Amino acid sequence: MNSVATKSRATDRVWEFESVVDALAAANLESVPGRSSRFGRYALPSRKAVESVVAELRAALFPAYFGARGLSDGWIRSYVGQRLNNVLPDLQEQVRRGLLFVGAFGEADGGVYERHAAEVTRELAFRLPEIRTLLGRDAQAAYDGDPAATSADEAVFCYPGVTAITHHRIAHELYQLGVPLIPRMIAELAHSATGIDIHPGAKIGSRFFIDHGTGVVIGETSVLGARVRIYQGVTLGAKRFPTDENGRSIKGIPRHPIVEDDVTIYAGATILGRITIGRGSSIGGNVWLTHGVPPGSRISQAQPRDDLFDGGGGI
Repeated sequence: MNSVATKSRATDRVWEFESVVDALAAANLESVPGRSSRFGRYALPSRKAVESVVAELRAALFPAYFGARGLSDGWIRSYVGQRLNNVLPDLQEQVRRGLLFVGAFGEADGGVYERHAAEVTRELAFRLPEIRTLLGRDAQAAYDGDPAATSADEAVFCYPGVTAITHHRIAHELYQLGVPLIPRMIAELAHSATGIDIHPGAKIGSRFFIDHGTGVVIGETSVLGARVRIYQGVTLGAKRFPTDENGRSIKGIPRHPIVEDDVTIYAGATILGRITIGRGSSIGGNVWLTHGVPPGSRISQAQPRDDLFDGGGGI
């Protein structure tokens, strides 16, 4: 091994770092079981590329908002086609990288990964019109639900909740298609930009509205119906994490709330566990809730909170 050293200009003292380099290299090869055989062979998806993909998809979904200026009705179709032609190959490449890095098809030849990435990308493209329909309804819900909003256009341009749900609806479809890494990267881009943390596995119905939004957390197995409205600081989390015989958390089991249609959850409320919030209910600000409530319930902080210290607050 070549000697690894740096020299301090102030003292002319040489620092030998061979043992540090050896330890860090070993840690990166051994810290994740099974990964070392693939480490260095396949590039991870690029955060910068994924961010660009989302921006391009957003421009294709809302060309009059995030696309070129001065688009006429006759040019929108051409513009959308151009955006998709630009972005879909980039998305396919990032999907391929994700599949390869996790070894989705073992040691199959690269053509298998390439073909599957192409199939996933094609399927997402066909789902974009439905995503656009849902996002249009989300924007309208923001306008209808916020007396300060002057138009649905303002919601699309300015509201962090609409930004977060746009990312989520793209990420969720990729999650449903079994794409590794990319959906979570898209979710974290929205989280960084808005302070809203929605796991791509969460199922969210039509006309969803997050008002203000900062600090909202929606866990992986949450299920939200239509016309749900939530405010800043709301957590839809897990009450506890079942573990296997080795003490590891069991993945993928339903552990987050089911929120039925027409529910409103006010600022700071925490709802934990696989419980059901019945249709048309209203959950007041700062309520801590670990048991289901029937349709039409009105839950406020002033009511008894018997389960206040029952279970954890994980997501």
